Amino acid sequence: MKKISVVIILLAFGLILAGCPPRKIVQPEPQQQPIVAPQETREKAAEVKPEERITEQQIAKVETKEVETPKYIEERGVFEDIHFDFDKYDIRPDAKPALQTTASWLLKNTSAKILIEGHCDERGTNEYNLALGDRRAKAARDYLTALGVTSGRIEMISYGEERPLCKEQTEDCWAKNRRAHFVVLKEAGK
Repeated sequence: MKKISVVIILLAFGLILAGCPPRKIVQPEPQQQPIVAPQETREKAAEVKPEERITEQQIAKVETKEVETPKYIEERGVFEDIHFDFDKYDIRPDAKPALQTTASWLLKNTSAKILIEGHCDERGTNEYNLALGDRRAKAARDYLTALGVTSGRIEMISYGEERPLCKEQTEDCWAKNRRAHFVVLKEAGK
């Protein structure tokens, strides 16, 4: 009887060992190339050997490469800002007429696009205010889409506390900074 129980235990132990997957060897990831600052790039360009045939004119072309032309030109001041309560992103009743005006303008101007900027007052961390500004912009977008505006015509950005209208540390000033701002985006060149 003892021999049978020993054999069963050995068989069970053998099955356990046979069922374990082999160990995987993890290779360290290759190190990334360091980011080269513009000054270092110019210094390396100056060290280029003549046999590589890179001329100073070619380097100048690379360094002065024109920036891509913007797709849109911003037209500010067309719509009224809407404001929010402290630490909230719910659309207030006093903001609904401004949003309805914005929606009716967008429904009449079917090719127009807008940018909704979410803003906060200075209280709170930068990260928190960026997230809150994003939620405010999304709340305004959602309200406009509920009124029939296509969401593809609305872009959003959160500036958090970075672009205040008022810089005093009073409740009246903070209330002005808690807002969603609307910018009409016109196609460049039109």
